[in-house]
Amino acid sequence: MSYTPPTTEQLFVLDHIARIDAMAAHDKYAAATPDMVEAIVTGIGEFAAEVYAPLNRVGDVTNPQWDNGKVTMPPGFKDAYQQFVDAGWGSLDGPGEYGGQDLPFTLAAVVIEALGTANMGFTLCPILTAGAIHALMAYGTEDQRQTWLPKLVNGAWNGTMNLTEPSAGSDVGALRSTAEKVTEGEHAGLYRIKGQKIFITFGEHDLTDNIVHLVLARTAGAPEGTRGISLFLVPKYRLDADGNPTIGNGVHCASIEHKLGIHGSPTAVMVYGEGEDCLGEIVGAEMGGMRAMFVMMNNARLMVGCQGVQIAERATQQAQRFAAERIQSSLAGSADRTLVTIDQHPDVRRMLWRMRAQTEAARALIYYASAQTDFGKLGDERAALRAEVLIPLAKAHATDIGCEVASLGVQVHGGMGFIEETGAAQHYRDARIAPIYEGTNGIQAADLVGRKLGLAGGDGVRGLIDDIARGAAEYPTLAELAEACRHVTDWLEQATVGDRLAGSYPYLTMLSTATCGWLMGIEHQAAKAGLESGEGDCAFLEAKLVSTRFYLEQIVPAATGLAAAALAGDAALAPLPSFA
Repeated sequence: MSYTPPTTEQLFVLDHIARIDAMAAHDKYAAATPDMVEAIVTGIGEFAAEVYAPLNRVGDVTNPQWDNGKVTMPPGFKDAYQQFVDAGWGSLDGPGEYGGQDLPFTLAAVVIEALGTANMGFTLCPILTAGAIHALMAYGTEDQRQTWLPKLVNGAWNGTMNLTEPSAGSDVGALRSTAEKVTEGEHAGLYRIKGQKIFITFGEHDLTDNIVHLVLARTAGAPEGTRGISLFLVPKYRLDADGNPTIGNGVHCASIEHKLGIHGSPTAVMVYGEGEDCLGEIVGAEMGGMRAMFVMMNNARLMVGCQGVQIAERATQQAQRFAAERIQSSLAGSADRTLVTIDQHPDVRRMLWRMRAQTEAARALIYYASAQTDFGKLGDERAALRAEVLIPLAKAHATDIGCEVASLGVQVHGGMGFIEETGAAQHYRDARIAPIYEGTNGIQAADLVGRKLGLAGGDGVRGLIDDIARGAAEYPTLAELAEACRHVTDWLEQATVGDRLAGSYPYLTMLSTATCGWLMGIEHQAAKAGLESGEGDCAFLEAKLVSTRFYLEQIVPAATGLAAAALAGDAALAPLPSFA
């Protein structure tokens, strides 16, 4: 179950897909020099392998423990987290005026990838903190930023996102948590928060001395639905006159969940204002909660997509090592009856190359989406629009890939993959949550056809398809898929809401695969150029040619066949018969 950081691959994708050098040409990201980028990627890989990876199995079998509202993390986690804070890994893209390093978000994504590949459950903690930072930067007051951001940026405190309630699920507008404004006394201007939230990642733990919850609630007289929701900053402990978290704030953890996977991450049921005052500060305007929360959610959705890369990378590494050592059967059709390692059998090679190609494609998609976010921050409106279009693709498709690759990893192990001790089963269990949280993948598909399809008068999606088509000149299968995406796009724009939604998921998969195919084509050309010039790691570049060709020739054509499902319409989905 060892982990080898894919440093060469990460640097290659940063160069050729993210275009990290173009970011560094801007003053804002001038510190992202080639030496700095290489030092960060190499350093976080070593840290992840040495500090986080050994705790992956520990967290899976020795779960966080809840006792009377307090949660104790597994052995070694608190020390590892402190090392993460001390090394400054969480502050890479944080704003410099609050203690951050002002480096590109894309590099922060590489850090999260490395840590999450080593230990997916543990790495959920900084993912949510980053989202809280972005929300406060976008909608917080300067006083709120000065008070809360320095400790969030350096990781001394973590942030959470509190949306889901027992009766609401994905229907955020159905929440019942309330916020009553305090009009007099020392707490005037704050809000008394009451309610219960479920599925709160790292809602309670012993890693930090404070936890900053961002909570959705409804103020008095606010309308039903999402329009009436506001966002509140609710700390576990209020701060005393010296800025220390010493004052209890009526925030309690009622329990933590027993889950299929990500056992190293405590998923909490949180109760606010039960029997004592729980005070929160409003973030942004009243009834502006969803706008503020979407800043967190978009960041979180991209990072959940990154989890698909994480689990796919770890599963691929483990399956390849196992297949290179497991001896079974002679090669079919060979006169030599010598037993061989299973990675020499064609079907196992097929699975291993599919795992590798899908993992590399998902990584390219995540890095590209992250980079478009960064270029958007630099004032590139086209990049900002592209990032908006890419969010549902990155979240949904990359997590689908994570599940597929983890499943193939179990298959490569054969019967031993179904046995917990090999570790292949943990990857499969851990991966399964990613298509569910931060907006199910079905919600991502609905967002694609319901909102993203119409962005900029349709130019957002059409611009992406145009770029894919231009990049497909040397790849007939990709050109065919691009045209199929264009045809389905035309149909969806004229379709009823029901027909759009019925075809949304196959369409998302088609467009995601086309995007990945385009990016893999770019990588293919870069690898060819590197080999011709004699620059770079020849073994890596030769393997890159194989994986990109595999993707373009075997994975891309299958996605074209999804057009029939995307065009079938709502009538194809008849009501299910009830069970007697």
